[in-house]
Amino acid sequence: RVKRSRRHLKAGPLKDPLLDDQGDFVRMCGAMKRIGLDDAEKLDLFRVVAGVLHLGNVDFEEAGSTSGGCTIRNQSSQSLQCCAELLGLEQDDLRVSLTSRIMLTSAGGAKGTVIKVPLKPEQANNARDALAKAVYSRLFDHVVTRVNQCFPFQASSNFIGVLDIAGFEYFEHNSFEQFCINYCNEKLQQFFNERILKEEQELYNKEGLGVNEVHYVDNQDCIDLVEARLLGILDILDEENRLPQPSDQHFTDTVHSKHKNHFRLTIPRKSKLSVHRNVRDDEGFIVRHFAGAVCYETTKFVEKNNDALHMSLETLVSESGDAFVRQLFEAPLNGKDAKLKAGKLGFISVGNKFKGSSFIRCIKPNLKMISHHFEGAQILSQLQCSGMVSVLDLMQGGFPSRAPFHELYNMYQQYMPPKLTRLDPRLFCKALFKALGLNENDYKFGLTRVFFRPGKFSEFDQIMRSDPDHLAELVKKVYKWLMHSRWKKVQWGALSVIKLKNKMVYRAKACIIMQKTIRMWLCRRKHKPRIDGLVKVRSLKTRMSRFTEVVGGLKEGQQEMSRQVLELEASIDLLMAKIKSTMMSRLDIDHEHQALVGRSEKLLTAMQNKKKEEEERERLKRIQEDMDRERQRREEEEQRRRQDDDDRRLELALRIAQSEAELIPEETQADALLRSNGSSGAPSSPDRAAGPLVQASKAAAGVKKYELSKWKYAELRDAINTSCDIELLAACREEFHRRLKVYHAWKSKNKKRNTDGPDLRAPKSITDYGETATAPVQTTQANPAPPLPVRQQEVAMNRQQRYFRIPFIRPGDQYKDPQGKKKGWWYAHFDGPWIARQMELHPDKQPILLVAGKDDMEMCELSLEETGLTRKRGAEILARQYEEIWERCGGVQYLRSAIESKQARPTYATAMLQSLLKPQRERGTDWAGAGGWRSC
Repeated sequence: RVKRSRRHLKAGPLKDPLLDDQGDFVRMCGAMKRIGLDDAEKLDLFRVVAGVLHLGNVDFEEAGSTSGGCTIRNQSSQSLQCCAELLGLEQDDLRVSLTSRIMLTSAGGAKGTVIKVPLKPEQANNARDALAKAVYSRLFDHVVTRVNQCFPFQASSNFIGVLDIAGFEYFEHNSFEQFCINYCNEKLQQFFNERILKEEQELYNKEGLGVNEVHYVDNQDCIDLVEARLLGILDILDEENRLPQPSDQHFTDTVHSKHKNHFRLTIPRKSKLSVHRNVRDDEGFIVRHFAGAVCYETTKFVEKNNDALHMSLETLVSESGDAFVRQLFEAPLNGKDAKLKAGKLGFISVGNKFKGSSFIRCIKPNLKMISHHFEGAQILSQLQCSGMVSVLDLMQGGFPSRAPFHELYNMYQQYMPPKLTRLDPRLFCKALFKALGLNENDYKFGLTRVFFRPGKFSEFDQIMRSDPDHLAELVKKVYKWLMHSRWKKVQWGALSVIKLKNKMVYRAKACIIMQKTIRMWLCRRKHKPRIDGLVKVRSLKTRMSRFTEVVGGLKEGQQEMSRQVLELEASIDLLMAKIKSTMMSRLDIDHEHQALVGRSEKLLTAMQNKKKEEEERERLKRIQEDMDRERQRREEEEQRRRQDDDDRRLELALRIAQSEAELIPEETQADALLRSNGSSGAPSSPDRAAGPLVQASKAAAGVKKYELSKWKYAELRDAINTSCDIELLAACREEFHRRLKVYHAWKSKNKKRNTDGPDLRAPKSITDYGETATAPVQTTQANPAPPLPVRQQEVAMNRQQRYFRIPFIRPGDQYKDPQGKKKGWWYAHFDGPWIARQMELHPDKQPILLVAGKDDMEMCELSLEETGLTRKRGAEILARQYEEIWERCGGVQYLRSAIESKQARPTYATAMLQSLLKPQRERGTDWAGAGGWRSC
């Protein structure tokens, strides 16, 4: 009874206009009969195929128990029963083997402990597919073996050629099947390139034909990407299959990580097609094949690559009740398969099977799969992708037909007379081709064979096998060509002899020229030291004119220097005569030349020093005269000034007292007056009642030596910069700082109360201390003690150099910045009692540098004693610390520019800088400020 499905009963059997199932089945049965298969064997084949088909209909579902296994669906029970009957298996045993597997441990009993492990639905599907593949593969091997047995040849007992057109495949979704097929096409393309293009061109180069090289694309790197050991995609896939929990995502990530910078491999999102850009990086990869880039989706790559059959199913099938099925699985394994079975992680890999595949170049004529129909565009595209265009270029420019000389000689010597057959094969072929008059472009002689253009060898063979009359005419032409060639050889021999004679004559002349050149070289090597020494001594003599010029400029000792110059010139002439007359070595000549050079340099230095001494004496003389005139002028001015001192003294004292009295606020004066009146009950003296004006006039009349109140600022500055009188310098400094105090007091009194004003000249702590220190003197002391004389004060201070550093905060930022982030540093250098240099380091702007003389209006006007810095703990710093900050902020260049512009007042710092600059100017070099300043 024939079983038909409902769909078959409703719609009828499947129909395909291109396939005839009934006719194909009849032809297949006839072929089986012709190779010797009887009806019983046919039935066995059909039964096993049917069993494999029924096995494919078995489905699994998860079991409801806690074991985590699976069971066969109820709908698949009929398929399972049919499969078991057709393969000769027990249904229950097959059910258990498909849903579980057996594991053997190394301990427990003689053969270990047997553990039954339930399979998940996915694992059961893999086991079902592996069993179907194993049965079908063994059946296919059995058919091949039966086909080979029908051949009467022993060489074909283990081989049958099956042609499968495996063209390059590229679909919208490409999986493991397309990957294997395209890998096979890559191997085919490599084989084609190696045999057709590479070996052919190597033969042309070896034979020396000089054929133009044809370039082609080598796809070896793509093949290595797929099949390389350990790093190839197939080996990575096999390694993934050996893991306890293999996954397609982990396999894809491994491929990308190990071939991150490979030209042939890239990620899917770089594809030009939008459908491939949607594939994630761990779900596929793109391989650039010789025919184009293909995006492979790695889903089920691991599953499709694994053909492993676990031990439960293999044991079950090997013990089948059907003799034919049992015979299929009793075939002995080869050595490689046995090794894999013995391994702990060994399994059957589909990719490794594909590595050993054979192939034939095929062209698919059309996509409709019908006969006698060719699609030109598709065929041309296949030819271009397969490299056939490069082969055609090579054939057009090359020589596809070739034959060794000895084969042509053996083939055609029977048609030639004995006289020609005595020739060597190469000369025989050459004479034969020349006699036939073949076009030289149609053939080419190599080292061991002759090459022909396409179709020309058949023409040559047809001529050689023509009628005897034509052959006799051909022999005459061969004799004629031999005679011509031998005559040309005689001519070439005579010409060669003539060339040899001319060459001998040329070489004889060349030998004479060589001898002459060598003699000249030997002579030059012998006399070269004397020539070089003579040139150097002559160059020394040409410098004597400079000596004459220097001697002519001298005023004293001119005769002595002239005598020494003449002696030097005589020594030079004597050395030149000695070099010309005697054989001196290079060392002796250099020694005497160096002696003359040292002597001449010493003489020139002496004359230059003498000239400098004369110039220095003249300069000092002029300076002395200028100083005398200046001293006389100053004495005259001093006399005139002394005459006016007495007249101006009283008026000056009154002005000073008046200006100082204006600085004292009215309230302070009233309080001071009350305190002075209330301190004692005695009546006040006339001097006290007269007030501070009289006191100041008396103090000025009794103490001051110089009256400078009417001097202008320019006069004070010039006196400070040019005067050598210490007392006058001290008086000028005191007058200058007194004026600064008056100016700044007036300025602070008249500034707006609601404004912070400009930046202070010194920190507020210093100015406050100066005010508190000077206030009692102005308000309480009616009869102040007379100060020390200026001379004594300068000697007491001894121009001591002191350096200070204190922090400050600008008044405007005092309440805005409670954390002290805008705190700055105030640096001061006191030259004696007065300030010489000042620096202000602000956190939010460039440093402010001030120098005495140039920046007096912005500097602190208080003396060192008035500032109270000497009594501040931690305020005084070392000179080295101050100079480092000064140099870092560009103070050396700033002070130097002030000195050069004559704006700086003479201080200790200016004197030290000028002393460093003076030797630099004399040497004509610049001075590196930072290093030189610290060294001093």
